[in-house]
Amino acid sequence: MTEVTEDVSIASVSLSELTSSSSISDQVCVHWGCELSAAQTTAVFEVEDDLLENQFFIKTICLSAEAGDEMHVVAVSDGVGGSKPVPIATLRHCMPMVSFPGLELMPPVTFHLCSGKGPVFISGQHITLNPTENLEEEEGFEEADVFGE
Repeated sequence: MTEVTEDVSIASVSLSELTSSSSISDQVCVHWGCELSAAQTTAVFEVEDDLLENQFFIKTICLSAEAGDEMHVVAVSDGVGGSKPVPIATLRHCMPMVSFPGLELMPPVTFHLCSGKGPVFISGQHITLNPTENLEEEEGFEEADVFGE
């Protein structure tokens, strides 16, 4: 039996390293947030480059302390098919926040404040992957295994 030990350490990465290092630039993570209120009941997260694989994860939906004591319902729809908005959070002062450990949606993602006047804060995480570089690396490893390298 062979045991493999990996050094898994956390390092600080500068912005210039993100663009120059192919191993780091394969995945870029950006935090995203918006505010929904009576003045703005809809917010949309869109991606600029459709050539890359994009993942969007909702992290939290939180009711502001200034919000009235009424039911606030937030619905979401994403870019998969012609999806209709689906309620994902019902907030009130007795339950002011909802966390999502792994709710992944495909951009574009549209958030709707269906009821209540807010403000409601939404935070998410956008991850961009470059699948072509990963596939080339995997193919290189497979070829090396075939040729005994």
